[in-house]
Amino acid sequence: MITTVIFDLDDTLYDEIDYCRSGFRAVARFLAQAGGLPANRDEDDLYNAFWKHFCSGNRTQTFNAALKELQIDFNDEVIVSLVSIYRRHEPVLKLPDDTRKTLDLLTDRYSMAVLTDGYLPAQELKLKALQIMHYFKHILYTESLGRSYWKPNPKGFEMLIRKLAVKPSDCVYVGDNPTKDFLPANQLGMATIQVVRPNRLHTEAPEEKPAAPDQILGSISQLPAALQRVKDKRLFP
Repeated sequence: MITTVIFDLDDTLYDEIDYCRSGFRAVARFLAQAGGLPANRDEDDLYNAFWKHFCSGNRTQTFNAALKELQIDFNDEVIVSLVSIYRRHEPVLKLPDDTRKTLDLLTDRYSMAVLTDGYLPAQELKLKALQIMHYFKHILYTESLGRSYWKPNPKGFEMLIRKLAVKPSDCVYVGDNPTKDFLPANQLGMATIQVVRPNRLHTEAPEEKPAAPDQILGSISQLPAALQRVKDKRLFP
């Protein structure tokens, strides 16, 4: 019997790229207000440089590359400070309409929870900005357990199951990233569903079993029907 739906957060319930835009804008604004920019550079120049390098595939040295391009002096301490601003900024996010409609539809049918990787307080601030915390019976941030317990480590799944007082077979896990989301859930006996958002950051091909999801959806609006298919399969295997 399916009673519980557990969601990933980033690129499952909203487009993570919107958070990235918000973070780069916050860092650009900070640097512009701090002063010390070349006379011909402003906040928009900073933001555009961050965005260009990020979109080119530079996901780990974005600030370094952009500041170097703009001929702005920096050192390791400056970069650490900018990363902290990015992760601690209050993001400007809007929950997609299809996500809100889906959560509204499911809230009376299932117990719902979130299991999310990512740095704190960034993940907490995302949920607050999206204004969706009231939908969930429990939210577990794997960062609070230690970085070694990020997915695909199963510990977060196991703890959430205990907190919700449910069996794995009663749960469906909904995520986006086939490299880490579905292996632990599959191994525990949950049904698994991948949501493939058009603007997703992770575009890896689905893994083979045992890491592949049971179903792949092109829109979160398809989730109610997918959950019904899980129920039907359990009733009529």
